[in-house]
Amino acid sequence: MEQLTANNVWMMICTALVFLMHFGFAFLEIGLTREKNTINVLFKNIFIITSGLLLYFLVGFGLMYPGDFNGFLGLSSFGLDAPLNAEGNFDLAYAEGYTYWTDFLFQGMFAATAATIVSGAVAERIKIGPFMIFVILYVGLVYPIVGSWKWGGGFLDNLATPFYDFAGSTLVHSVGGWAALVAVWLLGARIGKFKDGKSKAIQGHNIPLATAGVLILWFGWFGFNGGSVLSADPEATSITLVTTCLAAAAGGLSAFVSSTLWYKNYDLTMFLNGILGGLVAITAGADLMSPIEAVIIGALGGVIIVLAVGFIDKIRLDDPVGAIAVHLICGIWGTLAVGIFGELAGWSQLLSQLIGILCYAAACISTSFIILFTLKKTVGIRVSELEEVEGLDLHEHGMAAYPDFSLNEH
Repeated sequence: MEQLTANNVWMMICTALVFLMHFGFAFLEIGLTREKNTINVLFKNIFIITSGLLLYFLVGFGLMYPGDFNGFLGLSSFGLDAPLNAEGNFDLAYAEGYTYWTDFLFQGMFAATAATIVSGAVAERIKIGPFMIFVILYVGLVYPIVGSWKWGGGFLDNLATPFYDFAGSTLVHSVGGWAALVAVWLLGARIGKFKDGKSKAIQGHNIPLATAGVLILWFGWFGFNGGSVLSADPEATSITLVTTCLAAAAGGLSAFVSSTLWYKNYDLTMFLNGILGGLVAITAGADLMSPIEAVIIGALGGVIIVLAVGFIDKIRLDDPVGAIAVHLICGIWGTLAVGIFGELAGWSQLLSQLIGILCYAAACISTSFIILFTLKKTVGIRVSELEEVEGLDLHEHGMAAYPDFSLNEH
């Protein structure tokens, strides 16, 4: 009982840390976008966490952890159905490291993250109404169904060599990243982003706030990866936190160095996204890696960020916060790294990782395209040119984030 209590307290602390990551996402997104869209960004982020938790309560948890099922789609229950023991009392033996209630809340915090990733990529030009419909369908149905393929004991968990994703490089970050890629393509670039065939940087209005957001996200990752141990096991938790932090540091520094060599300037936003790239990359195998392997994975993630941001610009996709580079491309890299480094390294594991990546790509691209393309052809997904130029805060919310101060950016 004492061990269960200690484990459960640690899991609840980690749940709170993952919740704090929504502060980080909000701060990062508003910092890297313009003042005239601040309220819109915050509104989307608040909607995601509130609706996401309720959707996960109503149907998501039952879809993601369906018990015995066909490996592709199952549903254990609507709402929460707490397990009872033979005497009809709440079953504390639900799992070694946590109670049923803690499991729901911890996993529920993960669920909303996928849509938050999309929010940053489509910032400053998507209609709020269609975006909310997308969130309801993607978080309520798509995320838990594809999540069940691995974490719910589905077909990817039952391959001859099981697909491995410790804390969600693919199951959380790439699931959001694939949808972000589809959404950015269907939306098109912001006005003024590309001129005469060249990409123009659109400066965010509050880089200090974006920096605070990244540091909060790094802090929250102590819960994101540390809680994914699913207990307070001293050895497993400690090494997981060490590899997580080393990968973040290596990702930031390698992005800073490589972007400085490539672009000949000290770009803070590249530095920040390099930290996030390192965190996303280590998330798939944080419990399996040695410290030096974590440094290598994170450092390569930082270089990938710089190359990916440049490539995304080159193919004329407009991602204001670098979400596709960070969450999708580094998510893919981190997932493949499980088959290259660490305790599971080998060709069979690498093949399973590739199979998992392709399955999630197919599912997420197709479902997000169906949802967003349908919305585009029915109600429309992009605001008018006037609304975009004058700002979504004014036209969609009727208020300003800084009513007594204007940056006169129109």
